[in-house]
Amino acid sequence: MFPNINPKQIEKIARKMGMQMENITATEVVIKTDGKDIVIKNPQVSKIKIQGQETFQISGEVIEQENIREEDVQLVMQKAGVSKEEAEKLLKETGDIVLAIKKAKK
Repeated sequence: MFPNINPKQIEKIARKMGMQMENITATEVVIKTDGKDIVIKNPQVSKIKIQGQETFQISGEVIEQENIREEDVQLVMQKAGVSKEEAEKLLKETGDIVLAIKKAKK
């Protein structure tokens, strides 16, 4: 959490201040928003409880992924004659329905 500081010392200081800290083992954290998903690979997750309120601190490799609507996937599948997986892949690569259909037909 803090570079060059012993995590045990931080926990001891935090406990004296009434904070409770807990490390959480995780392989991936996903934050879903309206337009995209924020994926954090190999995260270091700490849960901190202060005065009854819990907060999480997350660090790791961040990847942003655009959300793909199911209607768009279905349209590409229908117009291009491809599987759902291929339609999703094409939409992720191109970011556009028309371009995904054109790429599938090449």
